[in-house]
Amino acid sequence: MTGYKKNSPRVRIAMINYSRVVLAGTHSGVGKTTIALGLMAALKGRGFNVQPFKVGPDYIDPTYHTGVTGNISRNLDGWMLSDDVLLELFERKASQADIAVIEGVMGLYDGKGNGEEGSTSHVAKTTRSPVILVVDARSMSRSAGALVLGYKKFDKKTDIKGVILNNLSGKTHYRYLKDSIERTTGIPVLGFLPKDSAIALPGRHLGLVPAAGKKLDADIYRTVAGLIETNMDMDRIIKICMSAPPLPLFKKTIFAQPPAKTKVTIAVARDDAFLFYYEDNLDILRHLGAEIVEFSPLRSRKLPENIDGVYIGGGFPELSAKELSVNLSLKADIAIKARTGMPVYAECGGLMYLMKRLTDFNGRSFPMVGIFPYSVVMGDKLQSMGYVDISAVKDTLLCRKGGRIRSHVFHWSFLSEKINASRYAFTLKKNRRFHSYDGLSVNNVLCGYAHLHFGANTGFARNYIRSCEEYANKRGMFSPFIKGGTRGIFL
Repeated sequence: MTGYKKNSPRVRIAMINYSRVVLAGTHSGVGKTTIALGLMAALKGRGFNVQPFKVGPDYIDPTYHTGVTGNISRNLDGWMLSDDVLLELFERKASQADIAVIEGVMGLYDGKGNGEEGSTSHVAKTTRSPVILVVDARSMSRSAGALVLGYKKFDKKTDIKGVILNNLSGKTHYRYLKDSIERTTGIPVLGFLPKDSAIALPGRHLGLVPAAGKKLDADIYRTVAGLIETNMDMDRIIKICMSAPPLPLFKKTIFAQPPAKTKVTIAVARDDAFLFYYEDNLDILRHLGAEIVEFSPLRSRKLPENIDGVYIGGGFPELSAKELSVNLSLKADIAIKARTGMPVYAECGGLMYLMKRLTDFNGRSFPMVGIFPYSVVMGDKLQSMGYVDISAVKDTLLCRKGGRIRSHVFHWSFLSEKINASRYAFTLKKNRRFHSYDGLSVNNVLCGYAHLHFGANTGFARNYIRSCEEYANKRGMFSPFIKGGTRGIFL
């Protein structure tokens, strides 16, 4: 292997052929995650250090990836992130592993709206990664060849190197399908998984139950890995991974400079109720000078000592609402710290936690932190989902008025009270049209439903660090909230 050719301090071209592969599906529900986990486990069983990635804004599948490989899975989002940033984040972790396995999202060509951005094929082409296509071939025979041929011809720049078949009745079924696909398309069929309820992933709550919240039986990993070793050509799969060409030239910006000296300490909520974070967000904060310490809204009696900010991510607070409600000492500590001006940033589930009350799916209502005088209720349908463009209509701890960032929303809960538009910090647009308002801000507290990836605009992370620095410089001084408008507070 060769090293890197440096064209400038901030531009470089990778000369190392990082071994990698994209596992894509013809559509959602074909078994991508099951096969991805089994492949990761099989590769790890062969002694490879596997770095997992997930295409898109998914928080759930990465928890399984992490459980199987022991390496924290990372998100590669072709809509929120520029190609340069996506490549930088990919290369940063792929360079530390033997093989990178990228699990796709939805169908191979499904992106934002009817476009390519955000799709698995977009990420595959951006990273120049070979693709293995997963086909749910139950009740199929010769038609499988026509299906795969369509995927091959739809975008010839997407490098489909192999096919894996799922949900087959046995080896005879497999031989029919293999012959049809290879004779029609010239793409090799690498193996199959049989129909087997024993390898089904656990039930869902608004998506898969995260591995951190419900321990996935290790026997499932071992079973799927064994089936892959038995029914797939692992040697050929590994050769496909190793056939990946060098990454394209890209501009390194986020981690181009050495890490900043530690400036602030940020407490991050992490437990079964709050576990949705883009791991790169935390790395970006660390690189900019933050020390990250964790606490549990379920179990911690107080916030960690000597902190300068709080970050509460998304999750499933509705499943632990009673436990969260009775942790009075922590709720009081967060409220008191907020009154002193400590920066508190919360996303989605974090927003729910900062409200006055939370009503779960069963209609039971529980008191939360109460920084905002509103109640949040779990709806009987999805309230909002999809990519959004955020525009700030006022100053917050993350940005000045006029700040913009691409983001994603997915939530079943809603605020039960009617809130005047002037109280919101952000407007959200979908497909260039107004979608909704978001972002409640008071003093140095900001919460919203949108999930931000700081790689989409590192200025938001820098401003957050700056807000924490300003608080650190006056820590201990009491800064009561200003009443009136959006800066009023319930406490």
